[in-house]
Amino acid sequence: MDIDTHRHFIERMHWDEVAQRIEAGAIAILPIGAAAKQHGFHLPLNTDRIQAEWLAGKIAERIDALIWPTLTYGHYPAFVEYAGSNTLSISTFEALIREIGGQILGGGCQKLLVLNTGISTLAPVDRALTRLDRTRIRHLWIHEGPRYPRVARQLAEQGHGSHADEMETSLMLAMAPHLVDMARAEASPIRNKETPGSLTPSDPDSPNYSRSGSYGDPTRATAAKGEALLAAMLEDLHEQAAAFAAQGGHQPAAMHSVTR
Repeated sequence: MDIDTHRHFIERMHWDEVAQRIEAGAIAILPIGAAAKQHGFHLPLNTDRIQAEWLAGKIAERIDALIWPTLTYGHYPAFVEYAGSNTLSISTFEALIREIGGQILGGGCQKLLVLNTGISTLAPVDRALTRLDRTRIRHLWIHEGPRYPRVARQLAEQGHGSHADEMETSLMLAMAPHLVDMARAEASPIRNKETPGSLTPSDPDSPNYSRSGSYGDPTRATAAKGEALLAAMLEDLHEQAAAFAAQGGHQPAAMHSVTR
């Protein structure tokens, strides 16, 4: 990852080190990224977790933040027909976010960034955070703009997509190419260009049918596209994180150059 993981990921630190960093004003980051969610034939089930931790590491390096362990279970109802894919109910997921976020803030951290890699998790996270002090929390979605959506539109060759597709596969080719099996990448049928409901591998007559589990055309993915997408995504995330860190007079202990 190219990150000093022992300075940023609290699971690799001792509790007194964490206490000292909190006392010094370190911002907390809570990544959300599934580890049991199908991503086609060509990407592993922990694709979202890989992205969440990679991006959290880059943000933490820039603002010298502390990263809490990734929430690897969430509300992902669209994938449950595929082996190994798990989902929590909305109420359980919201309670999980609310309790963990509340404990992080209650434990002394003055600010919390919730870094979200999902789509179906966006609304539940927002609802959960309304129960906490929103002046101290920023909910970041990794696909928020303005740069990333613009670059994605410029690069996209697929006619539709949103999951294990050309864009996500390109990102993984840039982040973790050794985990991508492009020989097994398979496009989904073009039957429903709108955002689908639950995907199915078992009903060929369904508009949401996808034998592989991808929604889009991952065969069009390239590492070059991934590098461009990742650069735009990091600029967007760094800008938002830095603005949040600066609110209320907080100044990060160290600032570092952006690396990819």
